Amino acid sequence: MNLTFNQKDFTAIVGPSGSGKSTLLSIVGTLDMPSGGEVFYEGAKLSEKENVIADFRFEKIGFVFQQFHLLPTLTALENILAPVMTRKVDYDKKARARKLLDRVGLKDKENSLPSQLSGGQQQRVAIARALVHKPDWLLADEPTGNLDTEPGEVIFNLLKEVNEEEGCGVIFVTHDDELAAKADRRIHMVDGRVIE
Repeated sequence: MNLTFNQKDFTAIVGPSGSGKSTLLSIVGTLDMPSGGEVFYEGAKLSEKENVIADFRFEKIGFVFQQFHLLPTLTALENILAPVMTRKVDYDKKARARKLLDRVGLKDKENSLPSQLSGGQQQRVAIARALVHKPDWLLADEPTGNLDTEPGEVIFNLLKEVNEEEGCGVIFVTHDDELAAKADRRIHMVDGRVIE
């Protein structure tokens, strides 16, 4: 396959289970390296050195997963801060995290533990955590898969806003054809191949 993703686009990847959607997202996000072929970013081949890849991933990519992966003993604010706690950044970490909590509509949940939040609220915290380091790309793997229809729409609309207002490219893996139809671009995969 030969795919190019444009940062201005909100791209949906659809297809049956086992078709390679999540694998493709992991390769794009440098969590996995391809068994063949190469990955380029802005015209340059990505390094295979783990420390270089880790820095690239931190600077450029934010991840949102179906399972929220929040740390149960940390508050919502602390979970958002987790990726940047040991990193030097040129902004006030707590101010950025609080701004994001407000952005995702959870300003009043700063001190709440994940167990005190609904599934939709936990996913919004996870999105804020993915955005805390100002990535160029947000990769979302079935972020609405564990949510009912209404919270799922809220999450989708939040990702659309991030794409349109902050210029953050979004690649969104989903089984939901209605949500995929609202994307700027739709990629359909079957058996590890792109068919449209």
